[in-house]
Amino acid sequence: MKKIFALALACVMVLSLAACGGKSGGDLNTVEAGKLHMSTNAAFPPYEMTTDNGGFEGIDVEVAAAIAEKLGLELVVDDMGFDAALTAVQTGQSDIAMAGITVTDDRLEVMDFSDSYATGVQVVIVKEDSPAVQSIDDLASAAMIGTQKATTGYIYCSDTPENGGYGEDHVIAFDTGALAVMALVNGQVDAVVIDNEPAKSYVAENPGLMILDTEFAVEDYAIGFAKGNTALKDAVNAAMKDLKDDGTFQRIVDKYITAG
Repeated sequence: MKKIFALALACVMVLSLAACGGKSGGDLNTVEAGKLHMSTNAAFPPYEMTTDNGGFEGIDVEVAAAIAEKLGLELVVDDMGFDAALTAVQTGQSDIAMAGITVTDDRLEVMDFSDSYATGVQVVIVKEDSPAVQSIDDLASAAMIGTQKATTGYIYCSDTPENGGYGEDHVIAFDTGALAVMALVNGQVDAVVIDNEPAKSYVAENPGLMILDTEFAVEDYAIGFAKGNTALKDAVNAAMKDLKDDGTFQRIVDKYITAG
């Protein structure tokens, strides 16, 4: 009797987060019982990236692991292209998508999102001696702009001039930000529009590149879910709040991003 009572009490204590378990608990609908599958594109430092031994690290990876622990689940990282990561969560192949994802109206039509957990800034990388682009205003006349496929950087840049973009004819979409930057180094594009934190990493790795002073766009990052998976979304939001309240989230961020 005591064991039964203790088990019931434990379930009540975690009910608001994990419904007393994963998929087998009934309320949390996860792809695999006892696991939390996270689809991502692990080429977005410092949010997600691969390690030398083939593992994964970064802000999103550690935050997702902490969320999974709160929910009594084990994190599984599924690495793929950025657009594939969004599709995976929409089609039920993953439970959450974390890859520096911005909430947009189009994405809201096919996905649900958590509360925002970070702010992302889009910037422009150019060559230090670029004759074509020395300010954001020059992008309108730039021969070619590189972006990562399916990202908001691509969406903004490829939109029509009437909507503030530069048109699809002036944008090349690459599978990863790293490939876009390599195209810049090789002279295939005149600028790359990408998030600030990975931009700093790419510039540090490639002498002769610089980030323009003016911000291109400011966005909020959120975690993606399958449309209608409210129980999991609410549980993740609650877990994230706990991680922020107890300082865990900020400690993870500070590990990867140095202030100043």
